[in-house]
Amino acid sequence: MPRIFLTYIRNIDRMNRFIGRFAMYLIFALVGVLLWSSISKTFFSPSLWTLETAQFVMVAYYVLGGPYSIQLGSNVRMDLFYGDWTPRRKAWFDGFTVLFLMFYLAVLLWGGISSTAYSLGYFGTEPFVFFKDFTAAFFSGGFEGAAEKVGHLERSNSVWRPVLWPVKTIMCFGVFLMLLQCLSELLKDIARIRGVETANVV
Repeated sequence: MPRIFLTYIRNIDRMNRFIGRFAMYLIFALVGVLLWSSISKTFFSPSLWTLETAQFVMVAYYVLGGPYSIQLGSNVRMDLFYGDWTPRRKAWFDGFTVLFLMFYLAVLLWGGISSTAYSLGYFGTEPFVFFKDFTAAFFSGGFEGAAEKVGHLERSNSVWRPVLWPVKTIMCFGVFLMLLQCLSELLKDIARIRGVETANVV
């Protein structure tokens, strides 16, 4: 197998392992927010920000931990027949089905990028052009230059009304990492089909 593929697998797995292990600790932030929500409702005035903050933290916990979950193979699967297959047959099946997952994630990423552009006040049909201009404005004019490209920021409909672009950005980043990890898994399956030991790939 070409060395560039092995390098890709090694680097993507290492990056997603690091991010996934960091994301695991977000559960403590989620518990802290929910604990404060219970305390404030019991002893003080209820905090307006706790419910949506808990939802945002949960989104980050889920999407940033997703690639690491794929890497560990801890996602839910039907083992009625799969469990008895040989490693080579599993690799053939996984290599085929991961293509459907990659297609789904690509569509999800496209929609997420469009939604993130909308949350920054872009109402056109070319979100990639918007982000290209936004990035160029940032590097040429800093935050002030980038701010000129931003329109009316999308906000939640709740009483707290937080802006939504940060959580949408995290979602896009997480989905992109899942796509990278799926490609890594596909390359690992190809390696197993060709008789390369998984331990040597990772």
